[in-house]
Amino acid sequence: MPSFDVVSEIDKVELKNAVDNATRELTTRFDFRGVLATIEQQELSVTLTSESDFQIRQIQDIFNNHCAKRNISLAGCDIPDEPTHSGKTFSLTINFKQGIDQPLAKKITQLIKASKIKVQSSIQGDKVRVTGKKRDDLQEAIALLRQSDIEQPLQYENFRD
Repeated sequence: MPSFDVVSEIDKVELKNAVDNATRELTTRFDFRGVLATIEQQELSVTLTSESDFQIRQIQDIFNNHCAKRNISLAGCDIPDEPTHSGKTFSLTINFKQGIDQPLAKKITQLIKASKIKVQSSIQGDKVRVTGKKRDDLQEAIALLRQSDIEQPLQYENFRD
């Protein structure tokens, strides 16, 4: 029976490349000369550090541009509204989400069931498996999920015929 998995994953290599390229641009920018300004990555969280709130926003803009160039979606990450002030530095931590949590998985399965497409969806850990009798039905389900208003970036893998 044809099936595919709906997952939400961040490519760690591309994230590291985006951090490295943003750091490289940060060191060459004239307005950041002689200023404490860093971009550091720890697993799936990126910390931006600088001396002022305005500079944090500039660093965030640089990082967002490099993520866009690397096809990393910032839609599914946690970005605080205000940077954290500690001593004479400001820091902003961006946490990227990996996997599909239970409420989002339930929303995906309800969306598929409500569409009346002849497929079945089941939650399996941090992914959602969609099965159907016809390949066309599965492709219709993928098109439905792409058009939906789900706030997290989704990938479709393990497509079996």
